[in-house]
Amino acid sequence: MRRRSLLTAVAAGGLGALAAAAPASASPVGRRVLHVRPGDRVQDAVDAVTGPGWTIVVHPGTYREVVNIPAGAKDLTLRGATRDPRAAVIVYDNANGTPRPDGSGTYGTAGSATFTSAAPGLTVRNLTLANDWLRADHPEITGTQAVAAYVTGDRSYFERVRLLAHQDTLFADTSALDAFDRHCYRDCYIEGDVDFVFGRATAVFERCHFHTLDRDVAFKPEGMVFAPATARANPYGFLAVRSRVTSGAEDGAYKIARPWVPSYETTAWPSLVVRETELGPGIDAVAPYTNMREAYPWQTMRFREYANTGPGAVITVPENRPQLTVGESALHTPATYLRGWRPGA
Repeated sequence: MRRRSLLTAVAAGGLGALAAAAPASASPVGRRVLHVRPGDRVQDAVDAVTGPGWTIVVHPGTYREVVNIPAGAKDLTLRGATRDPRAAVIVYDNANGTPRPDGSGTYGTAGSATFTSAAPGLTVRNLTLANDWLRADHPEITGTQAVAAYVTGDRSYFERVRLLAHQDTLFADTSALDAFDRHCYRDCYIEGDVDFVFGRATAVFERCHFHTLDRDVAFKPEGMVFAPATARANPYGFLAVRSRVTSGAEDGAYKIARPWVPSYETTAWPSLVVRETELGPGIDAVAPYTNMREAYPWQTMRFREYANTGPGAVITVPENRPQLTVGESALHTPATYLRGWRPGA
């Protein structure tokens, strides 16, 4: 998929040319609302936030920039001006191996993110967040992770948001190794190829659409949807519920998940539950899980399914598809994962 086709996808709806970075003319409207329009920079509006509870409204357009929301911007709302998430697009093209302009090395995985937030109580609605870096354009770079959104901070809520990239699209993480930060992604569209939903957050994906891209590679699998890195002490990792997985690749080309045990936290015990979700034919129904490293086999992780449907959910080899019991399913719901937090209420 070339950059032109990706930008056409993210800008569907007649957005026109990319908006050039320019000094923000965002100005307060009312007491705690900032508006950003083409020609402005979203980051300038973020920098103008002076305390908790602000709202930034992003008007239709394509904003080619990196956005970083600091931890001090508590309870910030960032939303598109319309309900169509395709109308307002924030996009950039850094990768893990992209050299920093100051010569201090490369960006690294987290540093490659187009959108980064450490703010507790963040709400994002009706936006597209994208990283349009492409492997084919940079054969000299081996660090091909290119993150659309890197999110830490408790009570991070995304609703009707499109997250587009290839490898490592959404880094759903925590603010510290001993933090159990809660995220909720509701009615979102998330697209990618390798490990494109990953991290250590307690994250609920409710009514989300995951789409796997076709990769021009000779090997299988082409990629994995999830790569959780849940802390051992955390009873809850990733939960996908009432969602669906579609694919632009051939049948059976993708795995549901593989466990990520980071080198900086080798005690991690990845947790993933996929329940009441439609798994399309792009998922390998015979062997839907695989290993990232042989030292941490997926069979020893907390991977479970429950009441899934579709050709990718057919159980042909039971030992390859661990299932929750009816009793266990009552413990793996959005309410138990979010522990009293009611996002969007």
